[in-house]
Amino acid sequence: MGDSVVSRKSYLFAIRVVKLYKYLTSEYKEYVLSKQVLRSGTAVGALIREAKFAQSKADFISKMSIALKEANETNYWIDLLHDTEYINQKMYKDIEKDINEIISLLVSIVKSSKNNS
Repeated sequence: MGDSVVSRKSYLFAIRVVKLYKYLTSEYKEYVLSKQVLRSGTAVGALIREAKFAQSKADFISKMSIALKEANETNYWIDLLHDTEYINQKMYKDIEKDINEIISLLVSIVKSSKNNS
């Protein structure tokens, strides 16, 4: 159950990140930070999807752990975009809430998977 929730949330988050990328490149002609957040923000869901067909428990844990690292990196880029005034407070709070939820779910999944192996 938790796996499908994190999968759905990470996919919806990836859509938001793609839209954020479009906004940053069209409104600000910002291509460096926006590309970083696009890469890491979309990688989260891709890794979670890969983990569904992991070859072993260790492979599953590895992929979910990497997804967690990518989510944490995405959170960094979102903070940086906010603190450099590329995104306003409302945009920041909305997207930060989403990535923090995904991070919490991934932490829980990784911890419980490690405890059950």
